[in-house]
Amino acid sequence: QVQLVESGGGLVQPGGSLRLSCSASGFIFSEFSMGWYRQAPGKERELVATITSGGRTNYADSVKGRFTISRDNAKNTVSLQMNSLKPEDTAVYYCNAARIWGQGTQVTVSS
Repeated sequence: QVQLVESGGGLVQPGGSLRLSCSASGFIFSEFSMGWYRQAPGKERELVATITSGGRTNYADSVKGRFTISRDNAKNTVSLQMNSLKPEDTAVYYCNAARIWGQGTQVTVSS
């Protein structure tokens, strides 16, 4: 069964950190580019970061220098380390591979 399962969301204060993880199954993970997207209430889903099968990364301007995407092909996981979080980072975060989407994990940044 092709599946992406996110974990690691939660409530954090501004300036804090969270690490999201996405576990993949049902496809050859190492051959796929992986991405993290987010969707805030009332807004469209937007790209956060991507990582190619070769490890090349790309980030939205709004998260550059604060977020880091990484992958572990041995464990079929992709992670998103989020530092210096801001209230505007509040959203549901989704893991993506091609047309495969996870169920999302809520990140709330609030004091």
